[in-house]
Amino acid sequence: MDRSGFVKLSVIAIGLVVASFFVRGFGQLIVGRPAADLLQAPFAIVGFALLVYLFVRATLDAVGVWEVEDA
Repeated sequence: MDRSGFVKLSVIAIGLVVASFFVRGFGQLIVGRPAADLLQAPFAIVGFALLVYLFVRATLDAVGVWEVEDA
């Protein structure tokens, strides 16, 4: 993975987490709170998992174990 791919993945991850808040908010208006929580969960879980992966990858790059290549 190069640095531009790393940045794209981080933008996607943050976008998924933000989208989960919008899905929950508008979902509460349309289908109620319990269903909105179920609709929000996949976005939040995938976004958070991507952020954790990117954090680990950046930490390993800073230590020098797994390099992120320059473009």
